[in-house]
Amino acid sequence: MQPTGHHLAELNIGRLLAPTDDPRVADFMANLDRVNGLGKRMPGFVWMMEGAGGPNTGNTDTCLDGDPQAVTNLTVWEDVASLENFFFNTVHKQFYDRRSEWFEIMEPAHFVMWWVPAGHRPTLDEAMARLTHLRDNGDSDQAFGWRYLKDQATLWQAKSCAEAAE
Repeated sequence: MQPTGHHLAELNIGRLLAPTDDPRVADFMANLDRVNGLGKRMPGFVWMMEGAGGPNTGNTDTCLDGDPQAVTNLTVWEDVASLENFFFNTVHKQFYDRRSEWFEIMEPAHFVMWWVPAGHRPTLDEAMARLTHLRDNGDSDQAFGWRYLKDQATLWQAKSCAEAAE
């Protein structure tokens, strides 16, 4: 259950199959601004960690462990319904469904959500600590995936992404 006065933070990390300027990931890179821009205009969107790069680079300049093909997405939403609506009911879903064209399959978990006080902007270090907590301890109030929100995440269940989106 969403704590009063809190918003939902989420971190998603991935590793591109090729460098950002490689033709194999060109369609993904060419649509970053489009998809991110739509997210920023969605009802319930609060904040997104921005990269320092130019157009169509998203946050791909934020390397994890020095790996230029490791990319991050860190956002804050007012509530579960807002994130779900963007994730599953917009063009984002079309790109999500094509993720295997551009990204390596990652194990263990590479997606985490957690509650933050309204107005808080999480850092990448904070987000990575939450992901580590999820990997080490499983779903809890500290860090969780979609399954933990089963009473709130109705689109996740309806869109049959349970295993892929955890």
